[in-house]
Amino acid sequence: MRSTGGSPPLSIGALAERFRLAPHVLRHWEATGLLTPARDPTGRRRYGPADVTRVAVILLAKEAGLSLDVIRSLTATADPAARRAVVEGEAAQLRRRIAAAQASLGLLECALGCAHEDITACPHYRQAVESLITGEELDEGHEHGQLRLQMTTGARGLGWTR
Repeated sequence: MRSTGGSPPLSIGALAERFRLAPHVLRHWEATGLLTPARDPTGRRRYGPADVTRVAVILLAKEAGLSLDVIRSLTATADPAARRAVVEGEAAQLRRRIAAAQASLGLLECALGCAHEDITACPHYRQAVESLITGEELDEGHEHGQLRLQMTTGARGLGWTR
C-alpha cells in the first residue's frame, strides 16, 4: 500500500513508536514486500494512512499466528477465494498444533498425577517409551485419581487425551 493524502505522513520513528515497534521491524517488512512507504525528496520514508492500516493488519495477522510469508500472500491478492483458501489452510495447521499441545499437556498432567514418585518408575511410562522404540501402536487408558487419560502413539509421537 502506498502512502496517500489525508493525515500528514509519519516518519519511520513515529510509526514505529505508534505501534511500539523497533524501526528495524518496519524496514524488514519493507524489504520483504509487506510495506512500500513513499519517500520524501531526501529519500526518507514517509508513512501515510494506508501504511498505518497495513501495519495494523500485519500485527493482527501476526497475533493470529500467521507468518510474514502468509501475510504477504494474503495482502498481495484481491481474490477473496484465494484469501479464504490460505486462511483455511492456516486454520487447519493451527488445529493440528493445538491438538499436539493438548496431547503434550495431557502427558504432563498424567506425569504430575502419577502415584510413582519418579515418573520413570511408572509402568505406563515405560510401556509408552517401549512403544515408541518398537513402533507399536499403544492405546491404553491410565487413571490418576479422577483424571482418566488415554495414551496414544501415532505419526506425531506419544500423546495423552482426556
